[in-house]
Amino acid sequence: MLAAKSLVVKDFYSLKEALELLPQTSKVKFDASVEAHINTGLDPKHADQILRFTTLLPNGTGKKVKIVAFVPDEMVAEAKKAGAIEAGLEDLVAKISAGFMDFDLAVAHPSVMKNLGKIAKQLGQARKMPTPKNGTVAQNVVEAIGNLMGGQIEVRTDKFGSTHNIVGKISFGNEKLEANILDLLHGVKKNKPEGSKGQYLKSIYLTTSMGPSIQLDIAELK
Repeated sequence: MLAAKSLVVKDFYSLKEALELLPQTSKVKFDASVEAHINTGLDPKHADQILRFTTLLPNGTGKKVKIVAFVPDEMVAEAKKAGAIEAGLEDLVAKISAGFMDFDLAVAHPSVMKNLGKIAKQLGQARKMPTPKNGTVAQNVVEAIGNLMGGQIEVRTDKFGSTHNIVGKISFGNEKLEANILDLLHGVKKNKPEGSKGQYLKSIYLTTSMGPSIQLDIAELK
């Protein structure tokens, strides 16, 4: 870690410089994820200063996601064909109620949302409750599953006004990573909350799994 950190010699890097440096700072033996951490001037305690949106990264995240689907019986087969590891309603609700949580995301058809009350708290605490805000409640469940498996991410400020998202893998190469990062930044700017005051984007850092942070030059990105 110290050897990797010593490679970061400047306070700010252009995006292209940072992408050239990232592979050098990754010292793990696996294909490291690349993360983007954006610090904003937002105060999420105010309803009009909450940043939350979804975007489908052009090159995906490189992360395989396990998805379950809450759907009526007639949609079970197509949901599983689309990639859901489990699909259904009553049996799936019972399984989760009994402790099954070995999945990353849950999607649901709007018609069955009323049946999830028994496990709503359980899913909510694990941040796996389907919601229209992040595209996990949808009429077209097959499309929703495809988007999530294809690299759709939810961008959401934490209590400090910062966002944290995986934007790919080191193996993607600079071109694909750059496209993903620019897509993310475009979404952040496009969805700027109406209540934003003062400086909106305060700092942006890129990092690899267990690697040091590389701060981007915000002025250069504009």
